Amino acid sequence: MKHSYLAIGDSYTIGESVLPEENFPSQTVAKLNKEEVAFDPPLIIAKTGWTTDELDAAIDAAKITRTFDIVSLLIGVNNQYRGRSVSEYKTQFDHLLQRAIHFSGNKTKRVFVLSIPDWGITPFADGQDRPKIAAAIDAYNETAKKICEQHHVVFIDITTAQRIDGNKKEFLAADGLHPSGTEYAKWAEKLSAAIKKEI
Repeated sequence: MKHSYLAIGDSYTIGESVLPEENFPSQTVAKLNKEEVAFDPPLIIAKTGWTTDELDAAIDAAKITRTFDIVSLLIGVNNQYRGRSVSEYKTQFDHLLQRAIHFSGNKTKRVFVLSIPDWGITPFADGQDRPKIAAAIDAYNETAKKICEQHHVVFIDITTAQRIDGNKKEFLAADGLHPSGTEYAKWAEKLSAAIKKEI
């Protein structure tokens, strides 16, 4: 019997500007299948531009009635981009994480949160205050990490490595903002390794 995987988030989960098989949930499943950990294709609830509250509404609309072996959550960059407060994010992220835990059948060790990438290092951010963006992303990620610790959920830092490579052509999609499949492969490597410890 194959394992099931629900991935919820925004453009970084759906894989804006890359092929469907190149987004990190699909690459994670492909990697696990190659390593003989059988998974069905991931169910992805994500859309470019979604904030925490918009993702929450989309989950409601999806009317999910089942549980999943693995759930991943990556959300918040659009909250930051729109200038929303960290305190608002804290409340809404905590709510989303609790929903993710519910979808896992309350198996917190099978829920994985990925950190928010720093779009400020990409060509898209030319002319903007990059240090200010970085500081805001750090504040969001620190908030998410603390909430994950409170719920005993694994928090995976993809931002540190993304900041090193994220402005290089190989690691960028054609839009100069979103990651390429090569960058997503790094995330899939981390996530699949974490999943293998729990499956």
